[in-house]
Amino acid sequence: MCGPSPLGGKIVWDPYPFILLNLFLSMLAAIQAPVIMMSQNRQDTKDRLRGELDYDVNRRAESEIQGLARKLNLLGEKIGDVEDLIRQKI
Repeated sequence: MCGPSPLGGKIVWDPYPFILLNLFLSMLAAIQAPVIMMSQNRQDTKDRLRGELDYDVNRRAESEIQGLARKLNLLGEKIGDVEDLIRQKI
C-alpha cells in the first residue's frame, strides 16, 4: 500500500485514492448505523408515550375548563336574576 504521492513524490502509507481510509470509514459507518437506528427507535417510543400523556392532560384540562365555563354561566344567570329583582324593587 505504499507508493509515491502525487503531491511531492515521497512514499506515503496510503496513497491518493485513500482506499484504506475509505475502508475504515465505511466500516465505522456500518457499525454506527444500527446503533443510531436503535437510538432513534427508542426516542420514537419516548415521543409517542409523551404524546399520549400530553393528550390525556389536555383532555382533563378541557373538561375542567368546560366545568368552569358552566359555573361562570350559572353565576352570570344568578347575577342577572339578582339584577332583575333589584330593578323590580326600585
